[in-house]
Amino acid sequence: MDESVNSKELRKLNPVRIILPAVLGLGIIVILFYRDYNKIDFNLLNFTLLSGLFLFFAVLMVVFRDLGYILRIRILSSGELTWIQCLKIVFLWEFGSAITPSAIGGTALATIFLWKEGLSIGKSTSIVLSTSFLDELYFSLMFPFMFIIFSKTELFNTFEKGSIYNNLFLFAISGYSLKLLWTLLVGYSLFINPKFFAEFVKKLFKLRFLKKWKNQAEKMAIDFEIANKELKSKSLLFWVKSFSATFISWTGRYFVLNFIFVALILSTNSVSGDFLEVKEHLMIFARQLIMWIMMIVLPSPGGSGFVETIFAGYMADFVPIAGFSIVAALIWRLLTYYPYLIIGSIIAPTWISKNLRKNIKK
Repeated sequence: MDESVNSKELRKLNPVRIILPAVLGLGIIVILFYRDYNKIDFNLLNFTLLSGLFLFFAVLMVVFRDLGYILRIRILSSGELTWIQCLKIVFLWEFGSAITPSAIGGTALATIFLWKEGLSIGKSTSIVLSTSFLDELYFSLMFPFMFIIFSKTELFNTFEKGSIYNNLFLFAISGYSLKLLWTLLVGYSLFINPKFFAEFVKKLFKLRFLKKWKNQAEKMAIDFEIANKELKSKSLLFWVKSFSATFISWTGRYFVLNFIFVALILSTNSVSGDFLEVKEHLMIFARQLIMWIMMIVLPSPGGSGFVETIFAGYMADFVPIAGFSIVAALIWRLLTYYPYLIIGSIIAPTWISKNLRKNIKK
């Protein structure tokens, strides 16, 4: 990989970039909070040991999410990366996802993270594509499954039928279509024709404005093809374990909000027996899945702004007291988004100093 490209991509990790998503996300929450402030009766909040326990379970789900990612990278690297390296890569990857548009998701940087931790550029690319395939396979399977359990009206009934209702549904379908297409293309390259992606890269870098990286791209394509053949030869058990780690990660990510809602309802002394039914928890899960899929077609870093805006209306059904959906949104983002901005801004400078500045000196 050309060092100038490497340096350009690494500069995207500049901690200064955390300002935009942080301000955008928190700004939306402040505006919504100010708008609904008069509707919120904070005297109803009464945190107890039981509600605190469910908040702990929410934090535990965040831990499961990260453990699943760490385990998956360890499996896909065939043990070449240590557990510490996998942990570092996960946090850098999440940081990259938090400061780049959702459609990109930090994947452009992920290849560099893996490469700089000692893997070949071809194997790094292959692992990134494998993780992408496993992630999108999860969505490709779970999205239609949610529509089997719930009707379109149930999934979008927070909004009145009209332009907003229809636009959100179209957002979801568009995002799902893109994910499904990507799943099929990457799956074809990984399991049927390892040469497919390699040949695509070679042809792409024959374009005039990319020709100066042609030699490096061809070397990467050859390494990628070799790594892909290695992955293709892996046993069914290898892929079952990889997908299981993916399932743990995404399911843990989504159940964070379930536990937050339970904690908030317990804290307001307004527990509804119906809410604690399995179907209600599945509905929360399904709506998060849909929100995440809609984020794929939006340009904001980490979905900032969109998530906070849509959350208040989309999840209001599960908070029986007016205005408290904003409180739930703030707690949710504080647990699942902002920690990665903070951790990444701590790790990134040291990592960049090792991998960027020495390249600049060269």
